[in-house]
Amino acid sequence: MTFEKTTEKESKYNHLEKMSTLELLKNINKEDQTVPLAVKEAIPQIEILVDQIVLKLKNNGRLFYIGAGTSGRLGIVDASECPPTFGVPHEMVIGLIAGGDKAIRKAVEFAEDSKNQGWIDLKSHNVSTKDIVIGIAASGSTPYVIEAVKKCNHNNIITGSISCNKNSPLSNSAKFPVDIVVGPEFLTGSSRMKAGTAQKLVLNMLTTSTMIKLGRVKGNKMLDMQLSNNKLVNRGVKIIMLELNIDEQKAISLLKDNNNNVRGSINAYNISIDGNEKN
Repeated sequence: MTFEKTTEKESKYNHLEKMSTLELLKNINKEDQTVPLAVKEAIPQIEILVDQIVLKLKNNGRLFYIGAGTSGRLGIVDASECPPTFGVPHEMVIGLIAGGDKAIRKAVEFAEDSKNQGWIDLKSHNVSTKDIVIGIAASGSTPYVIEAVKKCNHNNIITGSISCNKNSPLSNSAKFPVDIVVGPEFLTGSSRMKAGTAQKLVLNMLTTSTMIKLGRVKGNKMLDMQLSNNKLVNRGVKIIMLELNIDEQKAISLLKDNNNNVRGSINAYNISIDGNEKN
């Protein structure tokens, strides 16, 4: 099948500079509304990829995201949010971007065109067959990402991908591809828009579903979140209150006695109650 970069096709809208602010906003929003529907179509692919991630992480493996530009930054954002949200080690989910950390804030010219650097970056983290590597590229044609995925395949490392063009070189290289075909962007070729939104939605789905299946959530609460600011401390207190049906002061006291650990506080309370009942 032929590969067509729909992410690069001409926008359905023209003369953008002649539109009023309201027209611009309404038309951007109109296009954005198509993104969740495109993600919905890819759920069977996403399901398979989640199960592969869970399998690796359950066996002490790691999840790597590797991308360039917006795609790389989105992977890094998702990876960086896993420890505070789910209380997992920082090295469990790792985001890599073409050009290194300096590319997070400022584009590094031609970094995405390197065919060797992606694998070099992965090897610097001692990637192995215990891990899973997901390449992210809106176009599905970024050499830095594709060649890293191919090298992983060659070394028997499980690979996945997230791209926004059907039958892309990246999709055809990854063992477990996810294709979210969002079509042309409102601003021709600006794949930070619909394509970026689609990638973010899929990343949310991957890690949230994975962490739930790894037991990092109870009911619908983040019991393992790191309480790194007052807002999160207050959230932790409320979770404890609801989970144990106790008042605020008791919850605050429990949290302090258990090193600001929500799950630990709940477990400690339940153990104390069970002990008292036995006595």
